[in-house]
Amino acid sequence: MDTESDRRVDRGARGMIDVSVVVPAYNCRASLDRCLTSLLVQRVAKEIVVVDGGSRDGTRELLDLYAACHPRVITVIHDRHPCTPGAARNRGLARAAGRYVFFCDAGDRLAPDALTPLVAAADRNGSDVVVGRVSGARDGLRDSADRASLAAVYDDLTCFKLFRRAFLERHALRFDETQRTGEDMAFTVHAYCHARVVSVVADHDCYHAEATGAEGAGTGDAEAGCVADPLTRLRLVRTPIEVMARHVPPGALRDRLLLRHLRRDVLARLGAPFLDDDEADREKIAVEVADICGQWLTPGVRAALDDMDVARLAALDDTARLVRLARVEAAPLRHRLTDVSWRGDHLLVGGHACLAGPPAATAATATAPGEGGLGGVVGLLLRERLSREERALPALHATGFFTVLIDVAALPPGVWDVHVFVECEGVRRPARFGSSRDPGAGVPGPRLVNGVAVVPFLTRSHGHLSIDAGGHAAGVPAAARLTRVRRRARRLLVEGHVRVGEEPAAPAVRHLVWRERGPGREYRERAVALSSEGFAAETDVPPPGTWDAYLELDLGGPPVRLPVKVEAAMDAPARTMRWWRGPLRLTARPYATAVNRRLSLSVRVDTPLTLVNRVIRAVRRR
Repeated sequence: MDTESDRRVDRGARGMIDVSVVVPAYNCRASLDRCLTSLLVQRVAKEIVVVDGGSRDGTRELLDLYAACHPRVITVIHDRHPCTPGAARNRGLARAAGRYVFFCDAGDRLAPDALTPLVAAADRNGSDVVVGRVSGARDGLRDSADRASLAAVYDDLTCFKLFRRAFLERHALRFDETQRTGEDMAFTVHAYCHARVVSVVADHDCYHAEATGAEGAGTGDAEAGCVADPLTRLRLVRTPIEVMARHVPPGALRDRLLLRHLRRDVLARLGAPFLDDDEADREKIAVEVADICGQWLTPGVRAALDDMDVARLAALDDTARLVRLARVEAAPLRHRLTDVSWRGDHLLVGGHACLAGPPAATAATATAPGEGGLGGVVGLLLRERLSREERALPALHATGFFTVLIDVAALPPGVWDVHVFVECEGVRRPARFGSSRDPGAGVPGPRLVNGVAVVPFLTRSHGHLSIDAGGHAAGVPAAARLTRVRRRARRLLVEGHVRVGEEPAAPAVRHLVWRERGPGREYRERAVALSSEGFAAETDVPPPGTWDAYLELDLGGPPVRLPVKVEAAMDAPARTMRWWRGPLRLTARPYATAVNRRLSLSVRVDTPLTLVNRVIRAVRRR
């Protein structure tokens, strides 16, 4: 039997309600102020329906106080009997009068003005469900979408979303009142599968999930703290899977959705949580996982699983190995970069890496001196950023540290991110390498290897080690210097030398490019190598204008363009060139710019009238 203390919202007097916010509450006095304040400041026409499941910590009295202060906004339903979160939400949903319903837990809060963009998206697109970004979610939505696909939103199966109330009523969508945990997953799956339009608002955080402590606290579960045992929680996953399978036919989409459930809800139970279970529970959990996978593990899902999940599937009849795999996954991967240097055309990378374990773990096989660890094989994994191609390189060990010689000549052009890995129990644990390093451990300069510029560098954001083969992301430190400019008839002969880092790089030159300083027009002439360092280019004088000289190199990636600098010892690159073209006189003057001594060419055309005026001005100055 419930009571409302005559504090129901006067819906008729207020007109249309945009959003009904349903809040299940149980013993949540500490967080209730923050939650209700975040709801009251929402700038939409709203009502707040709070269902109290017999709280005993002052929640009931605080709710009555809020309802008395905001009688036209807040409705309080006091339930005398314990109820599950699903039952509390259903009670609130039955009293809701808004066009939309939003479910919020009493331990959480909404971001300022979070409901406005959600309602706007629903009205604009005719959405049945609008998904807002949840703060701190491990698979948070990154991109807003007016019409999102089922696969794009399926990772988020919480009920903290905006639902069109008419849509919920039309399909009789309600929460399972028998479950004390996981009831929102089946509800949300059902809603996703029936929704005609699902929209996403991911421009900013909309919902802050901040509930802590025992599961169920602040959610309407009158037996908060009585968390379902691991086996029960695992069995509850069957319900949303079966709901999804009734609506999505077999195929690539169903495999993608099944992958989410099996990887995150089923096989993940064999990870770190498995270590907290006793031996009897472990046997039962392994049998339950095997049964679920036997029913729903399709070839498409299996092909998408990572090495760890594949190893778990192979060990479902061996709980001792499942425990070892869980320890491998839970163990911190400690690593440190100690050296990056060139050894001829090979890049030497040295460091330390191990999976840290308890002192009882096989310390004799640890990869660091004096450290207990889980043992394993250490190596480097190179991953190209665009193609995602991977190359695993074994390491050589010496007194607890490792070294790897990378044959950079064998790397296709691209940016290769360096990961360190420890392979243990047949599973590889990788991590980006380089952010933790010895003092003074830096990267060497670039090197030309088979005509490709190879640039080791540390990323700006986190200081991770990467290798740029071809100058795709890291700037190639190269310089082109002018040594001589000669006039040959009405052409210019430009000579100079070019280096990449400390190495001569003339074989990489391709063109001398004249770029007009204003409009940006370009003229290019072929450049040739005279020696390992020297180059030359014979060029026509470009049309009138001011032109800057660049040397274009092929270093294995996108063309690298260098400004041609004039040696400080050269006072003037060359004498001014003058010649007649009919009645017009052309003047070409090579010079070094004042700021950085870049080679430039000023080309000017003079008419007879221009020349006469120039003579007159000269005479007058005398």
